[in-house]
Amino acid sequence: MISGTARGRRLRSVPGDTTRPITDRVREALFNILGPDVQGARMLDLFAGTGSVGIEALSRGAAHVTFVDLNRLPVATVKANLKATGLEAGAQVWQGDAFAFLERTPAQAYDYVYIAPPQYKGLWKRALLAVDAHPELLSEDAWVMVQIHPVEMEPLEGGEVLRNLAEFDRRHYGSTLLIFYERLYN
Repeated sequence: MISGTARGRRLRSVPGDTTRPITDRVREALFNILGPDVQGARMLDLFAGTGSVGIEALSRGAAHVTFVDLNRLPVATVKANLKATGLEAGAQVWQGDAFAFLERTPAQAYDYVYIAPPQYKGLWKRALLAVDAHPELLSEDAWVMVQIHPVEMEPLEGGEVLRNLAEFDRRHYGSTLLIFYERLYN
């Protein structure tokens, strides 16, 4: 269920088992951490799935959310959920590869980037490194948030180094780990 202006609305799920939806408890905890700063913010929801994180942000007053997902079913689900909540005006839905999206010149800088890729494929590190390599995607005080299963957590290796982001918090909720990064200024 969503809070904010779309309070109480249930979102459709993506058919099948190709996505890993965030639980209501974890989503509520995430937005308690973000607090009122989400109002007026711009968010990038990578590997959007149902779109619940970005839709929650819009419902709580975010100015704009860009949803990115590769597959047709999640994209259709995000669009249906946006329509059901009446939050289409603040949204852009992009069907395509998240890594290709990150390589594009951004039309805007984002205050929040949410990364929740399919599990156990190392995609979270690849996406985090891609965001780090393109600081123009990020506003001055941007946060990048990664949602993974705790067993996926492994340190960056070899030449994998974050140059523009630094971890500042980690929260563990059962089978979900949220890792928070902030933009650095070198």
